[in-house]
Amino acid sequence: MKIGIEAQRLYRPHKHGMDRVALELIKNLQVLDKENDYVIFVKPDTDNTVISETENFKIVEVEAASYPIWEQLKLPKMVKAHQCDVLHCTSNTAPLFIDVPLVTTLHDIIFKETSVFSQLISSASWYQKFGNFYRRLIVNKVVKQSDVLITVSNFEKENISNRYQLQTSKINTVHNGVNTNFVSSFNRFEIERVKQNYQLPQNFLLHLANTDPRKNTARVLRAFYKYIGTTTDDVKLVLVGLNEATLNTLLKQIGLGKVLKDKIVLTGYVLDEDLPIIFHLAEVFLFPSLREGFGIPIIEAMACGVPVITSNTSSMPEVAGDAAYLVNPKNETEIFEAILKIRVVTTLKKELIKKGLKQYQLFTWENAAKKVLEIYKQFDKKNSQSL
Repeated sequence: MKIGIEAQRLYRPHKHGMDRVALELIKNLQVLDKENDYVIFVKPDTDNTVISETENFKIVEVEAASYPIWEQLKLPKMVKAHQCDVLHCTSNTAPLFIDVPLVTTLHDIIFKETSVFSQLISSASWYQKFGNFYRRLIVNKVVKQSDVLITVSNFEKENISNRYQLQTSKINTVHNGVNTNFVSSFNRFEIERVKQNYQLPQNFLLHLANTDPRKNTARVLRAFYKYIGTTTDDVKLVLVGLNEATLNTLLKQIGLGKVLKDKIVLTGYVLDEDLPIIFHLAEVFLFPSLREGFGIPIIEAMACGVPVITSNTSSMPEVAGDAAYLVNPKNETEIFEAILKIRVVTTLKKELIKKGLKQYQLFTWENAAKKVLEIYKQFDKKNSQSL
């Protein structure tokens, strides 16, 4: 069987969550499956060494000016030219006209849960806004057209089933996993290099900040302000993902521009190989997102031995289990109180770390790849004929 996998953004240097999921899936399939042939369709870009061809994995670069043209016009032609038996689209959308069975990974349907107007006036980047509108235009048809849907949590499976009135048997839950980089041991030279490169303070809380309001960065900042105003704890807040101009705008909007800026450290863009060390060095990881389809950073932090504060909503309790401190993400006082308890009650911090080191092991990319491979096998004509 020849399996096509859409991985359009795999080569871009600044990867997002869905790109990393596709990368881990492909790498693990290369180890697991020596029988089927694969064609990985990517768009040319600078980070073109993240994956290599193997005997049964061919990488095909497909040029196109924009994502819709690449996906709707170029990809179907290449699937046909390479005689694929099935196509797996990995990032929520897929070609509307395709002549082979279609597997689509629909990570979440968050883009369907807010109005067009709300998305227009949000602080999300224009790239994020365009992506949301594109998904709105085509996902309804993609969902109906797909032979199988994959999503990343049982919460999201039910969500998709209810939204699109689908039988849950059409939707497969394939949980995300933890990259092996996050479970590695780090020597003191690597740690010192990362400390110097990102100017990390001695003691810090960590938050993956974002212009998307869903990531709840404004409430994290308010909760941190309450914390430093309550204690004498010499701790700073390290933000990954924001530049200085965006931070200044956000601090001004919430009225904390003058009082909080000196307590915040911006890392700028963090290399994939450096992020686990930053997690490892953090005192607490703050992930009180308003909505997630999965929430990979939760288990990444746990793998690094960091206590996690996350939300009691959507998929996050499913991923975190009892190994994180769950809060109402809309209540900044709860976030503040969680920080305070973990920093003051040593036994609580130790308990969360211990549970987290067990919890993350439930989620591996090897298991994810095995489940996806079983889905592909449904379309193997040889196997079907022998049944």
